[in-house]
Amino acid sequence: MILLDLPHLKIVRDLARVKKTDVHLVGGFLRDHCLGKKSRDLDFAVSDNAVAFARAFARKVKGTFVLLDKEHGCARVVRKDPLIWTFDFSDLRAPTIKADLRSRDFTVNTLCVNVAKLKDTDDWQENVLDHWGAKRDLKTKTARMVSADVFKDDPLRLLRAYALKAVFGLKIEGKTAARIKKDAGLVLNAAMERVREELFKVLSSPRAYETIVLLDKDGLLARVLPQLSVMQGVHQGGYHHLDVWRHSLEVLRQFELLCAQEKDPQIQAYLHEEIAGGHSRAALLKLAALLHDVGKPDTRKKEGGRMTFHGHEHVGMRITRLAARRLKLSVKERHFLEDAVRLHLRPGYLSNFQRPTEKAVFRYLRDTGKEGAAIVLLAMADQRATRGPLTTPAKAEHHEKICRMVIARFFEEKNKVPLERLLTGRDLIKILKLKPGPIFAKILTAVEEAQSLGKISTKAEALALAKKIAKV
Repeated sequence: MILLDLPHLKIVRDLARVKKTDVHLVGGFLRDHCLGKKSRDLDFAVSDNAVAFARAFARKVKGTFVLLDKEHGCARVVRKDPLIWTFDFSDLRAPTIKADLRSRDFTVNTLCVNVAKLKDTDDWQENVLDHWGAKRDLKTKTARMVSADVFKDDPLRLLRAYALKAVFGLKIEGKTAARIKKDAGLVLNAAMERVREELFKVLSSPRAYETIVLLDKDGLLARVLPQLSVMQGVHQGGYHHLDVWRHSLEVLRQFELLCAQEKDPQIQAYLHEEIAGGHSRAALLKLAALLHDVGKPDTRKKEGGRMTFHGHEHVGMRITRLAARRLKLSVKERHFLEDAVRLHLRPGYLSNFQRPTEKAVFRYLRDTGKEGAAIVLLAMADQRATRGPLTTPAKAEHHEKICRMVIARFFEEKNKVPLERLLTGRDLIKILKLKPGPIFAKILTAVEEAQSLGKISTKAEALALAKKIAKV
């Protein structure tokens, strides 16, 4: 790769030469390139006044300048052309670049290139500096701490080790793993917003299940989300072969397999849609998989020789709200998780019938809205993770069949041109002389349902139905 072919990098080089400043391209971008992953985030270590350098660069490229940390000399420039590129500039944190890199987290993040010395035709591999064994560990796909103090210096790095495992498939080196377990309690000192983003790197990867299992085993997961701990060791009864927590982990595994096996491009695009905060529907569903039965410990009862968990979805929704707030998720993400937990049993209710009625399917799709297919996919993973002696292959096959039918209906309705409303609240006031109140919602919902099911198609029919409901 010719580094100077990257957008705007020649400008960084030329500015560095004019200002007679050493500017090193460091860390993540070079790591990602070695691991075959494209990146548009570039980090630079600047030997003198990184903030002023970033301002000058922003003017040259007509980018947006953001001061990140005045005290520690850190600024960002964002440029769109048409893709979004991010350039972070930071002051050296030590007298030399080698010493600066020693203060970083993992060896794979310590590659650097002195941009000022680059020629127009230079290949980066001929100019890369490797002071701390980055190439060795990249070759063996190993996450190794640079020094024993890395986690004390920044506790977020405890989670970053697992993010490297999830995103790039790196294995955590033995001494590093031991130090993580020793320093695990420090993670509580990291800002929860930063913790959330490392967790979502894991959830957004195709290795979320195996990484979450390791996070749990090493004592990090319970510290980040203590709400999950209550599920451990809670026995469930004949339909299940695992306790509540191990079942939840298995639901995550099954959902990840389902995502990997899904061939329908429409479903894949739906799963990868962003809900909010840069987090996809698939990543949030993985978190929902872990939380979907979190209400079971509080609702567990033995009735007639069997275990019941009546209302666990509603209790679980309230606990999920606490977990979402702890992670400082957006309101939209919190509502997504709450709805997924509260409604995860609904597809199962539909599969209790040989063929659910059109009205039942309509009401499910109406109540779940944009997340109708998402909740079905969660229910499918839940069913696949339920393999107790009372669960038969025939029941599992029927559940899957009904779920696939509902997903097909979801996309069919999603792609339809919306029906024109036959009746409005204004019509109820002007034509039927009704006073606004709860009856309005009842009438308009009934009219919408009847229209969607093809039972009515004209305003006159809608008014007749409204009169019947209102008894006028």
